[in-house]
Formats: sequence, C-alpha cells, structure tokens
Amino acid sequence: MTGACKTGHHPKHHPSDALLVGYGAGSLGEGLSLALALHLASCPECRAALADIDAVGGALLEALPPEPLERLTLADTLACLDAARPERRPPSRHFVPPGESRTPSLLRPYVGSLAAAPWQRLAPGVRRVELLPRTPRGGSAQLLRIAPGTALPHHGHGGLELTVVLSGSFTDELGRYVAGDVAEADDEVRHQPIADGHEECLCLIATDAPLRFTGLMGRLMQPFIGL
Repeated sequence: MTGACKTGHHPKHHPSDALLVGYGAGSLGEGLSLALALHLASCPECRAALADIDAVGGALLEALPPEPLERLTLADTLACLDAARPERRPPSRHFVPPGESRTPSLLRPYVGSLAAAPWQRLAPGVRRVELLPRTPRGGSAQLLRIAPGTALPHHGHGGLELTVVLSGSFTDELGRYVAGDVAEADDEVRHQPIADGHEECLCLIATDAPLRFTGLMGRLMQPFIGL
C-alpha cells in the first residue's frame, strides 16, 4: 500500500500489501505481527484494506471443494492445532483508538506500563526495553526511546525490519515518520534514523533477521543492542 491517508492525523506511511496479506493469514512472526497491530490501531485505511483481504480469502475458501472427513484423522487435527498455536501472539483484531491510554493496550502484555518498564541505556540519548528476545533466526522486537537530535547507527538488514512510531518522529533516507507511521525496510535498504523533533521518539522496532551495521561503533554495539 503506497497511498497516504487523506484526513486528520492518520498515518502517511503504510505496510506493503504483501505484509498485510501475511498478517491476515497469520504467517508473520510475533514481533512483526505486533508492529503491524500497532499501526493498524491508528490507521483506518489499512484496517479497511485488511478487511478486504479477509473477504477475498474467505471467498476463496468457500470456492474450494469440501475435503472428505475421512482424510483428516484426529492425529492430523491435533497436529494442525499445535502448529498453529503461537506462544503469545498479539491480538490481530483488537484495535484501540490512539490517545485512550498512554500505554497502548497491545503493549501491556509485554511491559505493563511504559512508565514502569525496565528501560536500559544503550548509548547517549538511546534507551530500550526488550519485548521479544532474539530468536535463533535473528528476529526480535524492542521499544526504543531516542532523544531529540540523536541518530541510531547506520545499518542495513539481513531480512525485514518494521519500525512503528508511537510518539515523536524520526527521519531517514526514505522519509519522515511520525506517530502511527510504519517504516518497512528490507535487505536492500540502508539507512540511519534520526529523531528529528523537539521531543523524544518512542518507537517499536521488529525484525526477522539481524541488522547489518556498517560502522565500527555499530558493529561493536550490536551484541548489546540485540537487533
């Protein structure tokens, strides 16, 4: 999805259609799903697009011939349920309008309250809370608080990175992102986000593979950053 919302303070940067399809199908990891759910909470345009995707998927399923029951054993059914049951998947259809609470409801199962969360100092002007530790494949999800004028290390990506702005703003080589916006970067993107407003930038960063820092300082920090 490339178009911008046309009214009010709706987000201007949206996830791709492929990501929305993956989210609707439940095929994304927990961190990426959480990032998209946070964006969807403030973006009626993407919620409408997701509803269309769900409707098309439902129509396709109805068009399929019924599967004979004798082909699906109890063991098969239980195996499918076990494979489909995530450990802690964020709710995919529970949207809370922004502004109702300082701590988004989608984040409460992970941190409780933002004010009481265990913020760790990563570097001057940068603090973080780890929401999901890095998986064996390199995926992770973290909250970052970036002081005004502070730049993160320049980096590329081993896979997909989603950054959702919760408050404040940042700028990189691809544009400027404010509250509700989602920045989608793949292995072809190299950038350096900078908090560019007068208030700190609070954002969630989710990845499905480790970042690739280009500078010496970034590479030295990577084991501690966890991205």
